[in-house]
Amino acid sequence: MRRVGADPDAVGAEQKLRVSPWRRPERGNHIMLINLIVGLPVMLLCLVLQTGFTFWSIRFYTGRTQRAPMLAGPFAQIRSLLIVMIVLMLGNFFQITIWGLLFVVLGEFGELYEAVYHSAVNFSSLGYGDVVMSKRWKLLGPLEAANGVLMFALTGAALMAILQQLVRAQVGKGPG
Repeated sequence: MRRVGADPDAVGAEQKLRVSPWRRPERGNHIMLINLIVGLPVMLLCLVLQTGFTFWSIRFYTGRTQRAPMLAGPFAQIRSLLIVMIVLMLGNFFQITIWGLLFVVLGEFGELYEAVYHSAVNFSSLGYGDVVMSKRWKLLGPLEAANGVLMFALTGAALMAILQQLVRAQVGKGPG
């Protein structure tokens, strides 16, 4: 259908912009699919890894408090909380390293240090922008950032659960 007074070339260009669901996907869509196929399994691996670190940390803390319930005072409990925090952050660092290794394997970086730096910027969602990956693997950055936000949330939730247990124990102990 032609509009009155419309330029025929403009109408043709407008029709070309319409996207048909039956049209063969363009190269950009393939790149997006490849990024998802590569990135989602890494995200799942990170989830499994951080869940393992989290379960170990909670078991460690509850085991310590059950063996010596508040006998040593709050500083011993805080020490246990600090150990748990370090273990959980190591879990996050291992995930950052996994993403960095992936970037090296994909050929985005020549050295591991640069890849891990870029990965840490993505994972923590800092987004400096001083290092940008190629168009082919650019979507892995936002995937890693989403993964990092979720894993830091899991870390924070575990620390909060342990801190709540510490506070309950201190409040239940009462003064003196």
